[in-house]
Amino acid sequence: MSCCVIDLLPLTKSLLQAQTVTPDVKPALDIVEDALKALGFWVERPVFHAPNSVPVENLYARIGTDSPVLCFAGHVDVVPVGDEKDWKYPPFSAHEENGKIYARGAVDMKSSITAFIAAVMEVINESSLRAKRSNLTLQEEIATSATLTRNDDLPFHGSIAFLITGDEESVAINGTKPLLEWCKARGELFDVCLVGEPTCVDNFGDTLKIGRRGSLSGILTVYGVQGHVAYPEKNDNPVPKLAALVHSLQNEALDNGTDNFQPSNLEFVSIDVGNTAINVIPAKASAKFNIRFNELHSAESLKALLQQRATTISNGTINFHFDYLPATSDVFITKNHSFVDLVAQCVQSVSGITPKLSTNGGTSDARFIKDYCPVIEFGPINATIHQVDEHIPVVEL
Repeated sequence: MSCCVIDLLPLTKSLLQAQTVTPDVKPALDIVEDALKALGFWVERPVFHAPNSVPVENLYARIGTDSPVLCFAGHVDVVPVGDEKDWKYPPFSAHEENGKIYARGAVDMKSSITAFIAAVMEVINESSLRAKRSNLTLQEEIATSATLTRNDDLPFHGSIAFLITGDEESVAINGTKPLLEWCKARGELFDVCLVGEPTCVDNFGDTLKIGRRGSLSGILTVYGVQGHVAYPEKNDNPVPKLAALVHSLQNEALDNGTDNFQPSNLEFVSIDVGNTAINVIPAKASAKFNIRFNELHSAESLKALLQQRATTISNGTINFHFDYLPATSDVFITKNHSFVDLVAQCVQSVSGITPKLSTNGGTSDARFIKDYCPVIEFGPINATIHQVDEHIPVVEL
């Protein structure tokens, strides 16, 4: 039995027992840092704090000084557990039963991070990598070779980096995006990146994500004239007008999909009036929506399309306005790249399944990484992500 198998289970349970509901991730980052330093990695923990947000701690680590650089990326923050009484076992107990480990984050995605570490552990001779530490920056360490493990001491060519963040499950503004900018400013560049998001659907190995649709969120507001419900002729009720717009926009297709992506879809997720009285016609009514779009669109083209369609529907009788949220994601795909073929071959060799190359699903931090290097995603079966009794079979781990 290899050393990684021996160390993988306790490392995973330790990470799962760290209560790191987004964005409080320090206990988990401590565990990851200790594990990587023991392997000879240089580690740094930058904190980012955008205006009007909570500071978030992240981790960047690297071993090796040469190219190419393989980056493992993921997050250690998890979604809230909900009502703990609904769980079969305490959500941070990492209880193991019948070959399964139960814990919040077991699938999404602490287990992938420990699998990354174990994979590196398997190919590194720990005894030769007890590098002396100092307070030098990474660039100084590379220049002097004083503390960063050089490739002369490694059993592989190139370098390995870890990009571990703390707010993927939240607003995602103080994690991967600023950490990538931080890396680039220091000359830390990557050739390829593997993100450990849970991608498999029915069987371990069945799905490899090579892209994601874009995401655009907004609010549609219809304005009217407030007044007493007994005198509708004196007022202008925005609610039925908003309902008409929502119905028409929701039911008109954006496209029929492409060879690479499923059809784009617009979904209204809430209608809000803010009216606490039952005898008052409100002054305005709003509806929140999200669009997941393929490469036939961009955020700007969709904004123009919605404006045109709403104008046609209203025919000058509805006073409406669109507002868009700043957290927009672009569509992307990593196609015809040797890294895709390599990972697919590895997955097939271990699982016995040839993975489907998919672009379905929601967004992930890969949407930021794709601006820096080719990126793909692979991880365990995603059936229990964010659910009560989230769990991962040990055999998948």
